[in-house]
Amino acid sequence: MKPDIASPLGIFDSGVGGLSVLRAIRQELPHENVLYFADQGHVPYGPRPLEEVRAFSEEITRFLLSLGAKLIVVACNTASAAALHHLRQTFPDIPFVGMEPAVKPAAEHTQTGVVGVLATPATFQGALYASVVERFANGVTLLQDTCPGLVAQIEAGNLDTPATRAILEN
Repeated sequence: MKPDIASPLGIFDSGVGGLSVLRAIRQELPHENVLYFADQGHVPYGPRPLEEVRAFSEEITRFLLSLGAKLIVVACNTASAAALHHLRQTFPDIPFVGMEPAVKPAAEHTQTGVVGVLATPATFQGALYASVVERFANGVTLLQDTCPGLVAQIEAGNLDTPATRAILEN
């Protein structure tokens, strides 16, 4: 089925983090129909091999396209880093929007020349992250950490708990 202007936007994430992207799209594009897919069966994507994240992303994209999505928003940093380029090559007629790592604005606004980055291992290993770092973080010291356990705390809604603070302080 070829999408048309009335077709829905497709959005996916590995968990619930993409709901903030959904809210922003709803606010900016209130008349758009939206399909949202939260891959709770495979959350978290972060510690998984890049090939596995690509496979999940392709499968979800095919599902959203089967429902008529006209555009796909990859509302997951890990999936964007691991699969966005692959998805654009696999589905050349479909527009994709991914999550750009926040390294660019952080590098532009740092007053110390040091930027801390929290991300999943797959995000750090992905081509998108490497490309953004290469283009925008020259001369900036990046302190990168995967913060094991943080994604699980966030997905569980434990944003301000002693356990979450302990993870962040380590």
